[in-house]
Amino acid sequence: MPSYRAVLQITGLRPGQPPERVMDAAREALGSLHHVEAHQIDVVRGVPQITLRFLVEAENDEAEVAAARRAALVLQDAVEDVATTGRLQVLRRRRGAWIPV
Repeated sequence: MPSYRAVLQITGLRPGQPPERVMDAAREALGSLHHVEAHQIDVVRGVPQITLRFLVEAENDEAEVAAARRAALVLQDAVEDVATTGRLQVLRRRRGAWIPV
């Protein structure tokens, strides 16, 4: 099964939302669609970002990329309920490297 990453910048928390709710919302949303292999939070150039690695059912490249993009948008929508977000990236694992799709 093809492996993908969704990387989402977090630019702020909504009032009354605890920081841990960001990752919880992301994992719940993405996990409802695909198997989530790993998740982490990093600070890149002073901006927090969450990264979730997930698997997409094997079909053809076009269908797999479309499914991964839809899943990333569902993840972003869920996180927007608890935080404000910035840039969303979707990457696919190919020959040992993560390639933007």
